[in-house]
Amino acid sequence: MENNTPPKTGTGFLKTCFNGVNALSGVGILSIPYALSQGGWLSLLIFLTIAIICFYTGILLQRCIDSSSLVKTYPDIGELAFGRKGKIIVAIFLYLELYLVAIDFLILEGDNLEKLFPNANFHAAGLKVGSKQGFVLMFSLLVLPTTWLQSLNMLAYVALGGVMASVILIASVLWVGTFDGVGFHKKGVPVDWSGMPTAMSLYAFCFSGHAVFPMIYTGMRNRKTFPTVLLICFIICTLSYGLTGVIGYLMFGKSLSSQVTLNLPANHFASNIAIYTTLINPFTKFALLITPIAEAIEDKLHVDKNKTVSILIRTALVVSTTIVALAVPFFAYVVALTGSFLSSTVTILLPCVCYLKISSRTSRNLRLELVVCLGIIMIGVGLVLVGTYSSLKKIVHSF
Repeated sequence: MENNTPPKTGTGFLKTCFNGVNALSGVGILSIPYALSQGGWLSLLIFLTIAIICFYTGILLQRCIDSSSLVKTYPDIGELAFGRKGKIIVAIFLYLELYLVAIDFLILEGDNLEKLFPNANFHAAGLKVGSKQGFVLMFSLLVLPTTWLQSLNMLAYVALGGVMASVILIASVLWVGTFDGVGFHKKGVPVDWSGMPTAMSLYAFCFSGHAVFPMIYTGMRNRKTFPTVLLICFIICTLSYGLTGVIGYLMFGKSLSSQVTLNLPANHFASNIAIYTTLINPFTKFALLITPIAEAIEDKLHVDKNKTVSILIRTALVVSTTIVALAVPFFAYVVALTGSFLSSTVTILLPCVCYLKISSRTSRNLRLELVVCLGIIMIGVGLVLVGTYSSLKKIVHSF
């Protein structure tokens, strides 16, 4: 049964584009220059290949949803393909990825704000709280109301802030290179095979928005425009990622840090703008990460229409992520490892596997798509293995 009839109400074309770009763009833009410095100029070919693959797998998710009127979420796709076990497996990969990235955002905010204000101290209920812990708590309180927004129309306004933050970040880095004496004089290297695993892992992470694609698609007013929306989002994000990577590599070469903002000269206005802008992106994306998890819990408990219970569930999710972010030091290393494994699985492997299974039940000729999907699956398995090994190696060397 086809599910192409657009709902009477829903998110419009432009707001869907904002949500889509915000789902794809994020803190990954900070590490793109470092990824390019690790892999060399030729690694840009891998970057473009991964972008094309992820766009295609996004279309596959849409086709899976359209194949049945009962499919609304990513786990529903897994259930349609492989039954209840499929739904459970997809849900584990999907929601664990979203949950861990949300925790990573909290840690990122705490670390960066602590660097900006190292001597800050907070007092709560008579207790002295360290600067990092205080900033994590402050960010949690600020971001909490955005998780209560159940409408993608409302989230689009928050997403617009994320899109603008990425634009300002790119402009600030470009300004530093052009007018603040840094220049674009580093030639770089054509290829660095030793750093290629790191580069591939970071490139794959940059396009991991598939976890929220079903939510964005099913919330559209006119679902027939989804491929166009997805194409626009991928073009914008690929160009912004690519531009940031190229200018960052030309500015700092092999001396690039894991975040390009850490290389920017201190006490420059444009540098400060870039650093402060970096703190905005997690704020604009946090709700998009939490919402699919919250909706799954609400659906399981059959309380999706109860506004009060919905707010309590979303608040509990924010509280739990905050507790983990405060309790587990150096958790970013674990998130990097899990992200390289989960993101590649959710973004590349699962869409192809589920689509092939669902489509095999129809009479369609799948010869070409079978070859393409099998090729993508092989690439995805390679990315998972290489990324996991590379992350584990870094964790071992950090001790």
